[in-house]
Amino acid sequence: MEEKILSMYAKGMTTGDIESHMRELYDIDISDSTISRITDKILPIVKEWQERPLEEVYAVVFMDAIHYHVRSEGRIVKRAVYIALGIDMNGKKDVLGMYVGENESAKFWLSIMNGLKNRGVEDILIACVDGLNGFPQAIEAVYPKTEIQQCIIHQIRNSTKFVSYKDIKKLMADLKLVYAAPTEETALNELELFKDKWDSKYPKIYKSWHDNWATLSTYFKYPEAVRRLIYTTNAIEGFNRQLRKVTKSKTVFPSDDSLLKMLYLATMDITKKWTGHRQDWGQIHSQLEIYFEERLAGRNL
Repeated sequence: MEEKILSMYAKGMTTGDIESHMRELYDIDISDSTISRITDKILPIVKEWQERPLEEVYAVVFMDAIHYHVRSEGRIVKRAVYIALGIDMNGKKDVLGMYVGENESAKFWLSIMNGLKNRGVEDILIACVDGLNGFPQAIEAVYPKTEIQQCIIHQIRNSTKFVSYKDIKKLMADLKLVYAAPTEETALNELELFKDKWDSKYPKIYKSWHDNWATLSTYFKYPEAVRRLIYTTNAIEGFNRQLRKVTKSKTVFPSDDSLLKMLYLATMDITKKWTGHRQDWGQIHSQLEIYFEERLAGRNL
């Protein structure tokens, strides 16, 4: 019976839904508090999962945060759920951790990086992140050799949100010449042409790309297969979308713990389908071995 309740909770059903479901299907009356008590039993398991040992090296770690509303001391507050999703050297995808914190901040990410280090992660070859201020510094403080790729899709979205409807199509086509360029040199030339054409109307776009170029342009140094893997945080955004699908019936969570319980159960449900690795992993792996030869030397991978 407990398993059935946990399974329903994992699918995003509210305690009220579970209550009526149990009554209709099994003719059992079960209270809110009983359901909470049953789901609370997984909290120690969540803690254990959050502290489990990890692989020594990850090829790529994607990091992002999603936001939820939680009731706290009689008020409704916004919480950030920090998620780190890794792809190991065998191409296997796994959720390394999930943490409920205050609003998204580089300081909190720093504590997560330290947590990964303490759980046995010696090196992360490439980290893919959104454009949060201070994020690269937080990673560098713990993993100084990690290559940082800022998500291009986030950058496009953020830098073009105030472009007028009549300009958007042309502007996006010109911007694509920058991020889809075959080499970094070509990309920089295209960025200057973009500036000449659009700077008088939208000065913030060029400035944003120019100021963040160091972390936006990382992927240019790699071949196509590696580029496709890292230039966007799609892998983690897809996972976040699945989590949102499960949590959409809840506009406000009664506590941080209830949020974490539901997300953990949903994660277990989603990740059990993650078997095997990407089709092009053989190609990606051999390229990473060449690019990161020194960092991978002597590691038992």
